[in-house]
Amino acid sequence: MVALDDAERRLGFGLPGELRELLLESDGIVGHTSVDTVWPVERIVEQNLLFRSNRSFAELYMPFDALLFFGDNGGGDRFAFVRTPQRPDVFVWEHETDSRRWVAGGLRDYLGRSLARGGDDWYQ
Repeated sequence: MVALDDAERRLGFGLPGELRELLLESDGIVGHTSVDTVWPVERIVEQNLLFRSNRSFAELYMPFDALLFFGDNGGGDRFAFVRTPQRPDVFVWEHETDSRRWVAGGLRDYLGRSLARGGDDWYQ
């Protein structure tokens, strides 16, 4: 609980309820092919702070302030909740095109889809 409170303080906002509940039970989830389906809380903080502060990212990509990254596919694409406007849906950010698109109706749906298919490109 202290780690989550510290993470929220460092990020400057609260984690979505579903994600917070999962992180209280397990510090992340590793998928079938050793992909970090849900990152440990420290990586969630590090990656989100990096994506918001890296100047080269700011030159290459649209702003990331509306997203909360929490996992990846092992190849550069990231999965995120939308913070603004706040909603439970999960989106994928595709690093090669800077596109952001819907992939799941919430964390439970995301886990079901990503873990059931077994491949890193389940969302394609």
